[in-house]
Amino acid sequence: MEEKLDIITIGESLIELSTSENLTTATSLDKYYGGDTLTTAISALRLGSKVGFISRIGMDCFKNYLLESWQEEGLDISHVKPVQGVNGLYMVSKNEDCSKKEFAFYRKKTAATNLSIDDISTEYIQNSSILYATGVTQSLSISAREAVKEAFRIAKENNILTAYDPNYTSKIWSEDEAKEAFEEIVEYLDIIFLNVRYDSKIVIEAESIDNAIKHLLDKGISTVIVKSALEKGYYVGYQGKVEFIKFINEDVVDDTGAGDAFNGGVLHGIASGMSPYKAVSLGSIVAGLQVKNYGAIKSIPTKEEVYKILKGQND
Repeated sequence: MEEKLDIITIGESLIELSTSENLTTATSLDKYYGGDTLTTAISALRLGSKVGFISRIGMDCFKNYLLESWQEEGLDISHVKPVQGVNGLYMVSKNEDCSKKEFAFYRKKTAATNLSIDDISTEYIQNSSILYATGVTQSLSISAREAVKEAFRIAKENNILTAYDPNYTSKIWSEDEAKEAFEEIVEYLDIIFLNVRYDSKIVIEAESIDNAIKHLLDKGISTVIVKSALEKGYYVGYQGKVEFIKFINEDVVDDTGAGDAFNGGVLHGIASGMSPYKAVSLGSIVAGLQVKNYGAIKSIPTKEEVYKILKGQND
Protein backbone atom coordinates (compact mmCIF):
# COMPACT_ATOMS: atom_id res chain seq x y z
CA MET A 1 0.00 0.00 0.00
CA GLU A 2 1.30 3.44 -0.96
CA GLU A 3 1.77 6.08 1.74
CA LYS A 4 -1.42 7.99 2.51
CA LEU A 5 -1.34 11.39 0.81
CA ASP A 6 -3.02 14.56 1.99
CA ILE A 7 -3.30 16.12 -1.47
CA ILE A 8 -2.93 15.02 -5.09
CA THR A 9 -2.68 17.57 -7.90
CA ILE A 10 -3.00 16.91 -11.63
CA GLY A 11 -1.32 19.08 -14.24
CA GLU A 12 1.73 20.16 -16.15
CA SER A 13 5.24 21.16 -15.20
CA LEU A 14 7.00 24.01 -16.98
CA ILE A 15 10.54 25.26 -16.94
CA GLU A 16 10.59 28.79 -15.53
CA LEU A 17 13.12 31.34 -16.74
CA SER A 18 12.83 34.58 -14.77
CA THR A 19 14.55 37.94 -14.58
CA SER A 20 14.03 41.35 -12.99
CA GLU A 21 15.14 42.95 -16.26
CA ASN A 22 13.37 43.48 -19.55
CA LEU A 23 13.25 40.25 -21.57
CA THR A 24 14.56 42.11 -24.61
CA THR A 25 17.72 43.29 -22.89
CA ALA A 26 18.30 40.64 -20.20
CA THR A 27 21.55 38.72 -20.71
CA SER A 28 20.76 35.97 -18.20
CA LEU A 29 17.69 34.36 -16.67
CA ASP A 30 17.28 32.26 -13.54
CA LYS A 31 16.12 28.70 -14.12
CA TYR A 32 13.52 27.03 -11.94
CA TYR A 33 10.27 25.21 -12.59
CA GLY A 34 6.61 26.13 -12.44
CA GLY A 35 3.09 25.23 -13.49
CA ASP A 36 -0.12 26.17 -11.68
CA THR A 37 -1.02 22.85 -10.03
CA LEU A 38 2.65 22.13 -9.38
CA THR A 39 2.96 25.48 -7.57
CA THR A 40 -0.05 24.53 -5.45
CA ALA A 41 1.50 21.14 -4.73
CA ILE A 42 4.85 22.56 -3.59
CA SER A 43 3.12 25.23 -1.51
CA ALA A 44 1.19 22.60 0.46
CA LEU A 45 4.26 20.38 0.63
CA ARG A 46 6.47 23.06 2.18
CA LEU A 47 3.83 23.55 4.87
CA GLY A 48 4.06 19.89 5.82
CA SER A 49 1.42 18.13 3.72
CA LYS A 50 2.16 14.86 1.95
CA VAL A 51 1.54 15.63 -1.70
CA GLY A 52 1.44 13.63 -4.92
CA PHE A 53 1.56 14.87 -8.51
CA ILE A 54 0.00 13.27 -11.59
CA SER A 55 1.64 14.35 -14.83
CA ARG A 56 3.71 13.43 -17.85
CA ILE A 57 7.14 14.96 -18.40
CA GLY A 58 9.24 14.98 -21.53
CA MET A 59 12.51 13.07 -21.74
CA ASP A 60 14.46 16.14 -22.80
CA CYS A 61 17.44 17.89 -21.21
CA PHE A 62 15.26 19.11 -18.32
CA LYS A 63 13.84 15.72 -17.26
CA ASN A 64 16.46 14.85 -14.65
CA TYR A 65 16.48 18.40 -13.29
CA LEU A 66 12.72 18.26 -12.75
CA LEU A 67 12.59 14.80 -11.21
CA GLU A 68 15.56 15.41 -8.92
CA SER A 69 14.15 18.77 -7.80
CA TRP A 70 10.80 17.23 -6.91
CA GLN A 71 12.40 14.35 -5.06
CA GLU A 72 14.45 16.83 -3.01
CA GLU A 73 11.23 18.64 -2.09
CA GLY A 74 9.63 15.35 -1.03
CA LEU A 75 6.93 15.37 -3.73
CA ASP A 76 5.48 11.95 -4.50
CA ILE A 77 6.20 11.40 -8.20
CA SER A 78 5.17 7.77 -8.46
CA HIS A 79 2.48 8.84 -10.95
CA VAL A 80 4.63 11.18 -13.04
CA LYS A 81 5.27 9.38 -16.31
CA PRO A 82 8.39 10.22 -18.39
CA VAL A 83 7.53 10.04 -22.10
CA GLN A 84 9.06 10.99 -25.41
CA GLY A 85 8.67 14.71 -26.05
CA VAL A 86 9.56 18.07 -24.60
CA ASN A 87 8.63 20.01 -21.49
CA GLY A 88 6.88 23.34 -21.63
CA LEU A 89 8.63 26.60 -20.80
CA TYR A 90 7.71 30.11 -19.75
CA MET A 91 9.72 33.30 -19.31
CA VAL A 92 8.74 36.09 -16.96
CA SER A 93 10.20 39.47 -16.05
CA LYS A 94 9.13 42.32 -13.86
CA ASN A 95 10.74 45.72 -13.47
CA GLU A 96 11.73 47.14 -10.12
CA ASP A 97 8.62 49.25 -9.54
CA CYS A 98 6.36 46.28 -10.44
CA SER A 99 4.49 48.38 -12.99
CA LYS A 100 4.79 45.93 -15.86
CA LYS A 101 5.27 42.21 -16.16
CA GLU A 102 6.37 40.48 -19.36
CA PHE A 103 5.27 36.91 -19.82
CA ALA A 104 5.85 34.45 -22.65
CA PHE A 105 5.12 30.75 -22.62
CA TYR A 106 5.56 27.73 -24.89
CA ARG A 107 3.33 24.81 -23.97
CA LYS A 108 1.89 23.38 -27.19
CA LYS A 109 2.53 19.72 -28.02
CA THR A 110 4.47 19.15 -24.81
CA ALA A 111 4.61 15.84 -22.95
CA ALA A 112 1.91 17.03 -20.54
CA THR A 113 -0.60 17.49 -23.36
CA ASN A 114 -0.67 13.68 -23.58
CA LEU A 115 -2.19 13.32 -20.14
CA SER A 116 -5.11 10.92 -20.39
CA ILE A 117 -7.43 8.62 -18.47
CA ASP A 118 -4.62 6.04 -18.59
CA ASP A 119 -2.74 8.23 -16.07
CA ILE A 120 -5.58 8.15 -13.54
CA SER A 121 -5.31 5.43 -10.90
CA THR A 122 -8.35 4.71 -8.75
CA GLU A 123 -6.17 3.25 -5.99
CA TYR A 124 -3.89 6.30 -5.95
CA ILE A 125 -6.82 8.69 -5.59
CA GLN A 126 -8.48 6.51 -2.95
CA ASN A 127 -5.31 6.81 -0.89
CA SER A 128 -5.58 10.61 -0.57
CA SER A 129 -7.67 13.20 1.23
CA ILE A 130 -7.98 15.95 -1.41
CA LEU A 131 -7.78 15.92 -5.22
CA TYR A 132 -7.02 19.20 -7.01
CA ALA A 133 -6.97 20.26 -10.66
CA THR A 134 -7.49 23.44 -12.70
CA GLY A 135 -8.88 24.74 -15.93
CA VAL A 136 -5.28 25.06 -17.11
CA THR A 137 -4.90 21.29 -16.82
CA GLN A 138 -8.15 20.80 -18.73
CA SER A 139 -6.95 23.17 -21.46
CA LEU A 140 -3.92 21.03 -22.31
CA SER A 141 -5.86 18.69 -24.60
CA ILE A 142 -9.10 16.77 -24.98
CA SER A 143 -7.49 13.75 -23.34
CA ALA A 144 -6.28 15.84 -20.38
CA ARG A 145 -9.79 17.22 -19.97
CA GLU A 146 -11.14 13.67 -19.92
CA ALA A 147 -8.51 12.70 -17.34
CA VAL A 148 -9.55 15.51 -14.99
CA LYS A 149 -13.21 14.56 -15.24
CA GLU A 150 -12.45 10.89 -14.58
CA ALA A 151 -10.24 11.74 -11.60
CA PHE A 152 -12.95 13.92 -10.05
CA ARG A 153 -15.57 11.24 -10.66
CA ILE A 154 -13.44 8.64 -8.89
CA ALA A 155 -12.75 11.01 -6.00
CA LYS A 156 -16.42 11.85 -5.55
CA GLU A 157 -17.41 8.17 -5.58
CA ASN A 158 -14.84 7.49 -2.86
CA ASN A 159 -15.67 10.47 -0.62
CA ILE A 160 -12.37 12.21 -1.40
CA LEU A 161 -12.59 16.02 -1.23
CA THR A 162 -12.27 17.69 -4.62
CA ALA A 163 -10.92 21.18 -5.28
CA TYR A 164 -10.77 23.20 -8.48
CA ASP A 165 -9.62 26.57 -9.81
CA PRO A 166 -10.78 27.63 -13.30
CA ASN A 167 -7.64 29.83 -13.49
CA TYR A 168 -8.99 31.31 -16.71
CA THR A 169 -6.84 33.19 -19.18
CA SER A 170 -7.65 33.98 -22.80
CA LYS A 171 -4.06 33.10 -23.69
CA ILE A 172 -4.77 29.37 -23.46
CA TRP A 173 -8.38 28.93 -24.57
CA SER A 174 -11.69 30.63 -25.28
CA GLU A 175 -14.40 31.68 -22.83
CA ASP A 176 -16.78 29.06 -24.23
CA GLU A 177 -14.21 26.27 -23.81
CA ALA A 178 -13.54 27.30 -20.22
CA LYS A 179 -17.26 27.38 -19.40
CA GLU A 180 -17.85 23.98 -20.99
CA ALA A 181 -14.93 22.45 -19.11
CA PHE A 182 -16.22 23.84 -15.82
CA GLU A 183 -19.74 22.53 -16.41
CA GLU A 184 -18.29 19.06 -17.04
CA ILE A 185 -16.91 18.76 -13.54
CA VAL A 186 -18.98 21.13 -11.35
CA GLU A 187 -21.16 18.28 -10.03
CA TYR A 188 -18.09 16.65 -8.49
CA LEU A 189 -16.69 19.71 -6.70
CA ASP A 190 -16.45 20.38 -2.97
CA ILE A 191 -14.10 23.39 -2.99
CA ILE A 192 -13.66 26.04 -5.67
CA PHE A 193 -11.23 28.96 -5.96
CA LEU A 194 -12.17 31.95 -8.11
CA ASN A 195 -10.37 35.02 -9.34
CA VAL A 196 -13.07 37.68 -9.30
CA ARG A 197 -11.86 39.45 -12.45
CA TYR A 198 -11.74 36.44 -14.76
CA ASP A 199 -13.20 33.28 -13.26
CA SER A 200 -16.17 34.84 -11.53
CA LYS A 201 -17.21 37.22 -14.31
CA ILE A 202 -16.27 35.10 -17.33
CA VAL A 203 -16.51 31.43 -16.37
CA ILE A 204 -19.28 31.70 -13.77
CA GLU A 205 -20.88 34.79 -15.36
CA ALA A 206 -21.66 36.29 -11.95
CA GLU A 207 -22.20 40.05 -11.64
CA SER A 208 -20.89 40.25 -8.08
CA ILE A 209 -18.91 38.31 -5.52
CA ASP A 210 -22.07 37.64 -3.51
CA ASN A 211 -23.83 36.30 -6.60
CA ALA A 212 -20.90 34.07 -7.48
CA ILE A 213 -20.75 32.58 -4.01
CA LYS A 214 -24.52 32.05 -3.81
CA HIS A 215 -24.66 30.53 -7.29
CA LEU A 216 -21.94 28.00 -6.53
CA LEU A 217 -23.18 27.12 -3.06
CA ASP A 218 -26.60 26.50 -4.63
CA LYS A 219 -24.92 24.10 -7.06
CA GLY A 220 -23.79 22.01 -4.12
CA ILE A 221 -20.17 23.19 -3.77
CA SER A 222 -19.57 23.36 -0.02
CA THR A 223 -16.73 25.93 0.05
CA VAL A 224 -16.36 28.88 -2.34
CA ILE A 225 -13.24 31.05 -2.13
CA VAL A 226 -13.02 34.28 -4.13
CA LYS A 227 -9.78 36.23 -4.59
CA SER A 228 -10.28 39.96 -5.15
CA ALA A 229 -7.39 42.31 -5.93
CA LEU A 230 -9.79 45.27 -5.90
CA GLU A 231 -11.06 44.39 -2.42
CA LYS A 232 -7.50 43.41 -1.40
CA GLY A 233 -8.57 40.19 0.19
CA TYR A 234 -10.40 36.89 0.02
CA TYR A 235 -14.04 35.98 0.51
CA VAL A 236 -14.93 32.50 1.71
CA GLY A 237 -18.47 31.16 1.62
CA TYR A 238 -19.32 28.03 3.61
CA GLN A 239 -21.94 26.71 6.03
CA GLY A 240 -24.37 29.49 5.19
CA LYS A 241 -21.99 32.39 5.86
CA VAL A 242 -19.50 34.56 4.00
CA GLU A 243 -16.32 35.82 5.67
CA PHE A 244 -13.56 38.17 4.50
CA ILE A 245 -9.80 37.91 5.04
CA LYS A 246 -7.48 40.78 4.08
CA PHE A 247 -4.24 40.41 2.16
CA ILE A 248 -1.41 40.42 4.69
CA ASN A 249 0.99 42.20 2.34
CA GLU A 250 0.59 44.70 -0.49
CA ASP A 251 4.33 45.18 -1.10
CA VAL A 252 4.52 43.04 -4.26
CA VAL A 253 7.80 42.22 -5.99
CA ASP A 254 6.47 39.45 -8.24
CA ASP A 255 2.96 38.01 -8.10
CA THR A 256 3.62 35.14 -10.54
CA GLY A 257 1.93 32.06 -9.10
CA ALA A 258 0.69 33.87 -5.99
CA GLY A 259 -2.85 32.60 -6.43
CA ASP A 260 -1.62 29.05 -6.90
CA ALA A 261 0.60 29.28 -3.79
CA PHE A 262 -2.42 30.62 -1.89
CA ASN A 263 -4.45 27.61 -3.01
CA GLY A 264 -1.76 25.29 -1.69
CA GLY A 265 -1.86 26.98 1.69
CA VAL A 266 -5.64 26.67 1.85
CA LEU A 267 -5.63 23.00 0.85
CA HIS A 268 -2.92 22.26 3.41
CA GLY A 269 -5.06 23.95 6.05
CA ILE A 270 -8.16 21.99 5.14
CA ALA A 271 -6.21 18.72 5.00
CA SER A 272 -4.90 19.57 8.48
CA GLY A 273 -8.43 19.95 9.86
CA MET A 274 -8.72 23.74 9.81
CA SER A 275 -12.01 25.49 9.13
CA PRO A 276 -12.28 27.13 5.69
CA TYR A 277 -11.84 30.56 7.32
CA LYS A 278 -8.69 29.49 9.14
CA ALA A 279 -7.35 27.76 6.02
CA VAL A 280 -7.88 30.90 3.94
CA SER A 281 -6.09 32.94 6.61
CA LEU A 282 -3.17 30.53 6.30
CA GLY A 283 -3.24 30.77 2.50
CA SER A 284 -3.18 34.55 2.73
CA ILE A 285 0.06 34.37 4.71
CA VAL A 286 1.61 32.05 2.13
CA ALA A 287 0.70 34.36 -0.76
CA GLY A 288 1.76 37.47 1.18
CA LEU A 289 5.23 36.06 1.71
CA GLN A 290 5.51 34.52 -1.74
CA VAL A 291 5.05 37.84 -3.60
CA LYS A 292 8.05 39.37 -1.84
CA ASN A 293 10.51 37.56 -4.11
CA TYR A 294 10.88 36.52 -7.75
CA GLY A 295 9.66 33.21 -9.14
CA ALA A 296 6.46 31.24 -8.72
CA ILE A 297 7.79 28.28 -6.76
CA LYS A 298 11.24 29.27 -5.56
CA SER A 299 9.70 32.14 -3.57
CA ILE A 300 7.17 29.94 -1.71
CA PRO A 301 7.86 30.33 2.02
CA THR A 302 8.71 27.60 4.52
CA LYS A 303 6.42 26.16 7.17
CA GLU A 304 8.38 27.95 9.90
CA GLU A 305 7.95 31.36 8.24
CA VAL A 306 4.22 30.89 7.70
CA TYR A 307 3.34 29.44 11.08
CA LYS A 308 5.31 32.11 12.92
CA ILE A 309 2.98 34.75 11.44
CA LEU A 310 -0.09 32.58 12.00
CA LYS A 311 0.85 32.13 15.66
CA GLY A 312 1.26 35.89 15.99
CA GLN A 313 -2.24 36.41 14.60
CA ASN A 314 -3.65 33.99 17.18
CA ASP A 315 -1.83 35.45 20.19
